[in-house]
Amino acid sequence: MSVWTDLRGQEPVVEQLQRASRSGAPTHAWLFTGPPGSGRSNAARAFAAALLCDRDVTERGCGTCKSCRTVLAGSHADLTNVTTEKVTITIDEARELVRKAQDKPSTGRWRVIIVEDADRMQERSTNVLLKAIEEPPPRTIWLLCAPSPGDVLVTIRSRCRSVSLRLPPVRDVADLLVHRDGIDPATAEAAARAAQSHIGVAKRLATDDGARERRNQIVRLPLTLRSVSGAMQAAADLVKLAEAEAQSSFEQRDASERAALLTALGAPESGTLPPSMRSQVKRLEEDQTRRAKRSKNDYFDRALTDLISFYRDVLMLQVSSGRDLVNEPLRPELEAFARRESAEDTLRRIDTINEVRERLVSTNVSPLLAIEAMTVGLLSRKDLAS
Repeated sequence: MSVWTDLRGQEPVVEQLQRASRSGAPTHAWLFTGPPGSGRSNAARAFAAALLCDRDVTERGCGTCKSCRTVLAGSHADLTNVTTEKVTITIDEARELVRKAQDKPSTGRWRVIIVEDADRMQERSTNVLLKAIEEPPPRTIWLLCAPSPGDVLVTIRSRCRSVSLRLPPVRDVADLLVHRDGIDPATAEAAARAAQSHIGVAKRLATDDGARERRNQIVRLPLTLRSVSGAMQAAADLVKLAEAEAQSSFEQRDASERAALLTALGAPESGTLPPSMRSQVKRLEEDQTRRAKRSKNDYFDRALTDLISFYRDVLMLQVSSGRDLVNEPLRPELEAFARRESAEDTLRRIDTINEVRERLVSTNVSPLLAIEAMTVGLLSRKDLAS
């Protein structure tokens, strides 16, 4: 199984990266872009593995040699992988990346630096990277990931080779869940469709009954909107569901990280931890708290994306597009809703939700207040007048 196996539905990207990995002088900086769930980070890691693969040029990216396995596991000595555990990548972290970029490869042909969510870097942090990307050491390759080219400073993206990913077809995502994760085909198909081809969300929906139930409640929310007071209650319910989904997603990870740290430190199974260990556990907990803030923002956005899928389906029915519905089990309710409203009303509601998504990302507005205003805006004119 090669490093490209999980990049389902991305054949043009795989071909582009395979050619580059077999080149003796690949471009020194790359920008991977694509919507959430398209697999930007997975593509960057697969490319890094192919660049550092031990095999001959025609077999690079084999997925079985030691270099491929350690890159995919994140433990290769010549790979630096920066994930956004905080809301932003700080200027100090950017300076550390520049320092690492100057190091020569220790075992492989290249030193590869992956920066996930490069769009989370503030302008000052990005400017720190500019010189290193503009004039890199001869054996260093930068791989940046962002939702779109516009999310990265023009001075950075103009020096990077672009790799554009798309959301894979539902069938490809379902096939990946079946063959990689052992999920039964019917569940995989339903999860891939509900996730709108977001691979990570699809896996969670396929394996977590609670996540499926929370999503179902969010998608059905428009069916409960009948009055201003009902809209306010619906907003509170949506916030609770999004926070519960976020809490569920990082609780297990936090616990496993703490257990792994205590094992690595040789901590006693019971009793009070020594002061030196307590300080390291405290730093871990602080990092987890910062990550939780970002996770909540991400899950609010995901909840609103699920909500939009209801109105997207309504619009498809109103214009008789013939396209598959995301929420096929709700077809009778969707058809009844579509008959009561116009396509213009549906588009207005989609715009209302997207405006709140933008506000939650770009401002410090209270999620509850923003979503209350949104749910009131989703009411029909008749309900507002009553």
